[in-house]
Amino acid sequence: MNPLADALVTPLTSREDTILIRHDATEISGVELYLLTGQIANVLQNHGVEPGHRVAMQTEKTVEALALYLACLRTGAVFLPLNTAYTPTEMEYFIDNAKPTVVVCDPKSEANLSKFTNLNGIKLLTLDSVGKGSLNEEILTAETTFTNVARSPEDLAAILYTSGTTGRSKGAMLSHDNLLSNADSLCEVWRFTPNDVLLHSLPIFHVHGLFVAINVLLRAQGKIIFLPKFSVDQIIEFLPKATSMMGVPTFYTRLLSDVRFTKNLTKHMRLFVSGSAPLLSETHRAFETRTGHRILERYGMTETTMNTSNPYDGERRAGTVGFPLPGVEARVTDEKTGAILKSNEIGILEVRGPNVFKGYWRMPEKTKTEFRDDGFFITGDIAQIDSEGYVAIVGRAKDLIISGGYNIYPKEIEIKIDALENVMESAVIGAPHPDFGEAVIAVVVCVEGKTTTAEKVQTALQVDLANFKCPKAVFFLNELPRNTMGKVQKNGLRNQFEKTFQKNQ
Repeated sequence: MNPLADALVTPLTSREDTILIRHDATEISGVELYLLTGQIANVLQNHGVEPGHRVAMQTEKTVEALALYLACLRTGAVFLPLNTAYTPTEMEYFIDNAKPTVVVCDPKSEANLSKFTNLNGIKLLTLDSVGKGSLNEEILTAETTFTNVARSPEDLAAILYTSGTTGRSKGAMLSHDNLLSNADSLCEVWRFTPNDVLLHSLPIFHVHGLFVAINVLLRAQGKIIFLPKFSVDQIIEFLPKATSMMGVPTFYTRLLSDVRFTKNLTKHMRLFVSGSAPLLSETHRAFETRTGHRILERYGMTETTMNTSNPYDGERRAGTVGFPLPGVEARVTDEKTGAILKSNEIGILEVRGPNVFKGYWRMPEKTKTEFRDDGFFITGDIAQIDSEGYVAIVGRAKDLIISGGYNIYPKEIEIKIDALENVMESAVIGAPHPDFGEAVIAVVVCVEGKTTTAEKVQTALQVDLANFKCPKAVFFLNELPRNTMGKVQKNGLRNQFEKTFQKNQ
């Protein structure tokens, strides 16, 4: 038995029909994808990958990259997808922490990463944006036959890194059962069937694009229009061939800005899903007015995949993320006492269910502090649940910023800014952004008598930080607002700069 491989990969053996449609309209059958996963699985085993070993990937979105994920499932390896925006400095941390047996990267990153992987005995393979590279060269001579390695429901299938409370990224350990149970729940509540064709333009290094979109469609045995990235032109081109689409708020706001996006273009569609960042109520209303469709918004996180969803049938209520999924329990508690709060009271959201991760990689003490004794996971999100059971995310504890669906912890950025020449201290906050949900703002205090510029700060940070973490705006103050205990009052800063990105729209 291999839960995920049996559920997602093995059914491909009987699929002579198309499963993937590329952006150039070329098609790949289920059998072709299955054989490709067998070849990659043999390549991984040839490089010493054994059950439980980690395989890291930082590549562009290609069919081969998707097949690498499925091949990892077949070998019993633990898949470690990494954001393509991560810098070499960030990549070194992830590789050192996870200690993968194999790393697959873009050829452009090979020179930087090889210095680190060679020192640590890690095999480095390459895969570019069109599926070429050293991995592909080995695929060409590899056998297609491969027997799935036995795994149990509790064995790890993936590690996904998320932001930590000290700025240090944590690896969330997700098991076969975590991912499969969630795919089954989403197939049920969103009514996915073999007749569905999903328009997929999300990245596959992220929960949304990989473990929601891909796992659900493979489980439902539907088809996927597999676009390399979001493009309004490509979405409009392929939308007539799709029945469903999953996206982030940015996708929908950009589509609404195009006059070609009409009710007639979307009349055949069954479902539009949004997640990874809050969807503004105005976007909800504008989308419904334009298309007649009401976007279905849901809520998840790296550690749990999906927790809640607005209903397929019934009211999809703007400003909420709906109800807990089948098998998932949700409650709101007092942040200080842990007491369970009543309907409509605001507190910390906690969840429990088969979707909830096994803990943080090599961080047992941190894992322990994030769970209640009764098994509920403390999400860190501030929420309320109304009398009808709708969950609304009110804010985020610990100042976490979510920009374009990516988690950003301010401390990581503040440490970098504070180390810059002429900077005394800084505070990093998130501000509402029409495309990204939130965008990063840095508020900087210079050393007395010294100055720097916003451009210098931004340029310096781009060396070591992924672009989505870099401030979109930098402001300078003589001092940061503090309370009587000396703690920086970030709420005041958020209020002061909350309209920063609205002014330019």
